[in-house]
Amino acid sequence: MTVPSPHHAVRRPARRRRTTLHAALSLLCCSVVMTALPAGASAAPDPHTAASSTAPGAQAVAFEDTFDGAAGSAVDGGKWLTETGDNVSNHERQYYTGGTDNAALDGQGNLVITARKENPGNYQCWYGTCEYTSSRLNTSGKFTATYGHVESRMKIPRGQGIWPAFWMLGADIGSVGWPNSGEIDIMENVGFEPGTVHGTLHGPGYSGSGGIGAGYTLPGGAAFADDFHTFSVDWAPDSITWSVDGTVYQRRTPADLNGNTWVFDKPFFLILNLAVGGYWPGDPDGSTPLPQQLVVDYVRVTTGD
Repeated sequence: MTVPSPHHAVRRPARRRRTTLHAALSLLCCSVVMTALPAGASAAPDPHTAASSTAPGAQAVAFEDTFDGAAGSAVDGGKWLTETGDNVSNHERQYYTGGTDNAALDGQGNLVITARKENPGNYQCWYGTCEYTSSRLNTSGKFTATYGHVESRMKIPRGQGIWPAFWMLGADIGSVGWPNSGEIDIMENVGFEPGTVHGTLHGPGYSGSGGIGAGYTLPGGAAFADDFHTFSVDWAPDSITWSVDGTVYQRRTPADLNGNTWVFDKPFFLILNLAVGGYWPGDPDGSTPLPQQLVVDYVRVTTGD
C-alpha cells in the first residue's frame, strides 16, 4: 500500500475469524500485528483482585497521561505518535487520520477517539474510496516498559462492526518481526459481544488463532459501553495477569505456551485504537449507530521501586 505519511501505515494479515493488525511504525521497517484469541475462549474471574493492588512496596509512575487540556486540542506529541492509513490485510473499513479530526481532548480530562462514517479528505482504502475515519495512537519511540502494572480507564463504544483495543508490542518489532516481537492485548472488544472483552498473548508458535488468552464477561448482561471500566495487566518476569475493574480473570506463564518461547522479557510500547469492520467484528450494518467514541480517562504504567 502507499504510505500516506512518513510515520505510519496500517495493515493486518488474516487469521481465522479475527485477524491481526500491521503498522509500519516510525523508525521501524517492518510490520506490526494486533490479534486476539480464538472465538469462544473464556475464563472465570478469580475471587482475588489484581496483583498490583496486593503487591508489597511502593509503586513509581513510569508513564501517565490524564489527557488534561483544552477541548479540541491534540494529544501530547511528546507521549504519542499518530498513525495514518488504511488496513487492507484485515479488511477493516476505516482510514486512520492525523490531526484532531478523530482524536482530541474533550476539555474534561479525557481523550476521545471518534469513528465516523465520512471521508472529508477523499481518502482511498483497499476497497476503494474509504467509508469511515478513525484514529490509532502509539508510544513507539516515546515510551517503552519492561514489566509493571499497565492500565487504562475508558468507556468503550458500541455497535456491530466496532472494534476498540488497548494493547502492546515488543519494541524490537523492526529487527525481529512479528510474532517474534511478542504482543500483549490488554483489552479488545467487538461490537457483537457488548458485555465481553478479551486479553491475549501472541509470540512465536502461538500467534493469530493460536494466541493464548481468555475473555471476561460482565455479570447480569451489562454492556461495557454503558460506563467507564479499568482494564489492566500486571506484568512480571514469567507471568502476566489480566484484570477488569480490579478483578483478575486470567494469568499466563511460560507453562501455558506448550514449549514455545516466552518473549515478554523486554521493552514494549503502548497502542490505543478504534477500528471499524474487519474479519473478526464484521462490518457495520443498519443497526450500527455512528459516530462512535472510545473515551479514555487515563493511561498509566507503574513499576516497583
